Amino acid sequence: MHRRHHAIPLLQAAREAPTLARLTELARDSGERLRQIEPLLPPGLRATVKPGPIDGENWCLLVDSSSAAAKLRQLLPALMAHLRSKGWAVQTIRLKVQGRRA
Repeated sequence: MHRRHHAIPLLQAAREAPTLARLTELARDSGERLRQIEPLLPPGLRATVKPGPIDGENWCLLVDSSSAAAKLRQLLPALMAHLRSKGWAVQTIRLKVQGRRA
């Protein structure tokens, strides 16, 4: 049996593999959630927050520092209420400090 190996674009692979398709959908959803709450974040914090994983009704935000996480904790009720008003079923938002990478 002779098989030809050829590269396919990442988006095509993601569409054709159910697991990758689901991960792609979750990543897109997480990014959209962040875009929805960005106007509610203080301008100085916006660059420190990245979208993280979604696990059912739980969403994680990746934050650069513990001081940014402390400030964001105060905003979590408003952020969750805003997301719910936009149709997302969000019960909790977790904050995970990632730190900056060199």
